[in-house]
Amino acid sequence: MAFKKTWGIFDPASNEPYRVSRSKIDLFTECPRCAYLDMRYGVKRPSGPSFTLNNAVDELFKREFDTHRAKGEAHPLMKTYGVDAVPYAHEKLEEWRDALKRGVSYHHEPTNITLRGGIDDVWVNPAGELIIVDYKATSKKEGPKTEDDLYDSYKRQMEVYQWLFRKNGFAVSPTGYFVYANGDSDAEAFDGKLEFDVVLIPYTGKDDWIEPTLMRLKETLVSEEIPPVGTAFGGGPCDYCTYREAAGKTLLTLHRANQKK
Repeated sequence: MAFKKTWGIFDPASNEPYRVSRSKIDLFTECPRCAYLDMRYGVKRPSGPSFTLNNAVDELFKREFDTHRAKGEAHPLMKTYGVDAVPYAHEKLEEWRDALKRGVSYHHEPTNITLRGGIDDVWVNPAGELIIVDYKATSKKEGPKTEDDLYDSYKRQMEVYQWLFRKNGFAVSPTGYFVYANGDSDAEAFDGKLEFDVVLIPYTGKDDWIEPTLMRLKETLVSEEIPPVGTAFGGGPCDYCTYREAAGKTLLTLHRANQKK
């Protein structure tokens, strides 16, 4: 559902730090125009259905890894893939996982933007480096196996988390992991349960794009000019902007025609 929000709107005249979620950075990366309408005027993109099954898988993964965290031992999946690490035990773990209220955050002084995000998990290797971990779930005939199968948005998500932890003073491994569960739809019967194939996909992040993106975001938000249609950084026109533009022109034409009657 699309709606106009009344909170989280950027005020160019305010000196207060502007809080931006990881997902808003991703939105800006996809389409500056959509991000501008959202953050300056509170007009959000239409949202799709919530993936409650994915949320359930995330919660179960957290409980499973937390069991091994409490024991200070590696999860069997980590052993299978030869990852020399254990789930990281830290007093702020639940805070870091709270994407809606807290998460892990950092105030970027050049832009006065506070970037935040909620992680799924953190592991630690013998060198004391933190390993950022994200849980994903899907159901495909051929499930993802390598980083080439990952969406670009997933990679950016990992890189933002790595950047946030580095900015908070932690040593962070450049390699993070996606714990990916693929639902098996080839079973003979449902029988009240869904089986998953779980794989561990390493990804070496590069966060050098984040600070330039924050600078571009600030420049965009303080401007009174709305970014033009079709400026998605991905290279192609934004489907949402294209639809809004076409619908607006059609509605305006119909309105003028009705006024002449």
